[in-house]
Amino acid sequence: MLPKLPVICVVEDDAAVRTALKFALEMEGLDVRVYDGPVSLLNDPNLPPSGCLVVDYRMPVMDGLELISVLRSRGIDAPAILITGRANEELRARAQRLDVQYLLEKPLSDNALLDSIRSALARPR
Repeated sequence: MLPKLPVICVVEDDAAVRTALKFALEMEGLDVRVYDGPVSLLNDPNLPPSGCLVVDYRMPVMDGLELISVLRSRGIDAPAILITGRANEELRARAQRLDVQYLLEKPLSDNALLDSIRSALARPR
């Protein structure tokens, strides 16, 4: 029996980006769940307690760091990767306080996301 793959939860409000990320990660053999925003993720009754979060920063209702903060307060300590169109020092500092493993800028370069996911999953929690 093959070991169960960790679930990669992708939260991205842009449908085209969400679809592309899901396709690319599934092509690498990963188990991917996609969400169109923070509300759909927070309302998922089967949210996995582990795996990896890939969260867009700019989204309606709440930003990606606010979403990660809510998840942390609910005891979900999965490694998190934040993707954004623009990173600055303030954003990096906020992400670090929430123990976000990687902050990646769009457009994502070649294997940056996949390498970050693999690295985040390999780190002891």
